[in-house]
Amino acid sequence: MSLPDPLCDRLRGILGTRLSQTAADRDHHAQSESFHRSPPPDAVAWPETPEEVAAILAACNDARVPVVAWGTGTSLEGHALPVRGGLSLDLSRMDEVVGIRPEDRQASVQPGVTREALNRELRATGLFFPVDPGANASLGGMAATRASGTTAVRYGTMRDNVLGLQVVLADGRIIRTGTRAAKSSAGYDLTGLFVGSEGTLGVITELTLRLHGQPEEVAAALCAFETLDQAVECVGATMQSGIPMARIEFVDAASARAFNRHSGSALREQPHLMIEFHGSPGAVQEDAARFGDIAAEFGAQDFDWATTAEDRARLWRMRHGAYHACLALRPGASGLVTDVCVPMSHLPAAVAAATADIAAEGLIGPILGHVGDGNFHSLLLVDPANADEIAAAKRVATRMAERALAVGGTITGEHGIGIGKRGLMRAQHGDGWQVMGQVKAALDPHDILNPGKLVPDRN
Repeated sequence: MSLPDPLCDRLRGILGTRLSQTAADRDHHAQSESFHRSPPPDAVAWPETPEEVAAILAACNDARVPVVAWGTGTSLEGHALPVRGGLSLDLSRMDEVVGIRPEDRQASVQPGVTREALNRELRATGLFFPVDPGANASLGGMAATRASGTTAVRYGTMRDNVLGLQVVLADGRIIRTGTRAAKSSAGYDLTGLFVGSEGTLGVITELTLRLHGQPEEVAAALCAFETLDQAVECVGATMQSGIPMARIEFVDAASARAFNRHSGSALREQPHLMIEFHGSPGAVQEDAARFGDIAAEFGAQDFDWATTAEDRARLWRMRHGAYHACLALRPGASGLVTDVCVPMSHLPAAVAAATADIAAEGLIGPILGHVGDGNFHSLLLVDPANADEIAAAKRVATRMAERALAVGGTITGEHGIGIGKRGLMRAQHGDGWQVMGQVKAALDPHDILNPGKLVPDRN
């Protein structure tokens, strides 16, 4: 299938050579970090301004051709795959830091700016952008998926750190949401509506972000536990104590084994916690000591403090490299990655049940996660040619989600819906899922924006 000739002519008038129908470009935009795949788009466009995005969407809306926004392709549930063909809208060239306002602790950026690029720009200001999903994702994609990561326990998710947006709607209208003020009670929260909408309601072309002061002192550490229950229960006790953790990450024994093979570390092949504290020197020292006392009550072993910036960077590189490290436990495997989030009181039981379920299905599935807010992940390693293994992994992922819902949790804490979890949306939202579809129909009546995702199919 290809784009209609009149639409191609109209798009080339807007983009010139920045419209491609080559197989290589199309195939690149039909792959994701995980096992999800789709047919390639019919064409790929690289806009450079909001006005070009508006003209492209107006043209595709007139022709009833799907448009799927693309950031860096690091999402884990196939959010940006063109399941119904059409145009892949690659926003990587819209990568300008529009403005930094240190006195307001704000920055405005185009959607193709990555989180690492923004933090490089901020080095001289004493500020930083904290949301850290691991991958060097684009900030537009992070907003569209409501990303979070290792620092969410202290600094919040994208929901908490996006103050306003410029968005292009399906018909080409450009709107702005939010303000640069600290708060507002003026009408619907349109910013909150678009953050997490996964490209189904509009295309984000600019973001106004909340920045945070760089901490005066940082301390990080790694410690092992004999059992999974000890490690996870230590997390609950730590959070109940009120210690202001900047990061508190759990990795199971399989993850520790993967780190040793991939990073050359020498961890015990046991569950571990990775922790970090931010603040003044005195506060960090006090918080670390309080955590040490709690961890000792749960049998913590081998406390390894990262005392220099280089040591801390090495520790978090190891954690952020978990996906590829765990894939290496089974060469040639693909990863079916899933996450859930539960109330903290239910975290130990949820992790234990997932571990038992993975073992019962005969799968390799390391578990790790941002357990300070009840969010954990499993990377289920499957042979992509083995339908039985894929079915088993999907059963495990579904049961994890069902158990999370049963205790008041959610089917995903940060990965989002994409392709992989759309079938679970009714179970979480009930009739609210239909309401989401009605919102989508109001803003995108011809269903051109990332169709086949997030909301119910239209009759």
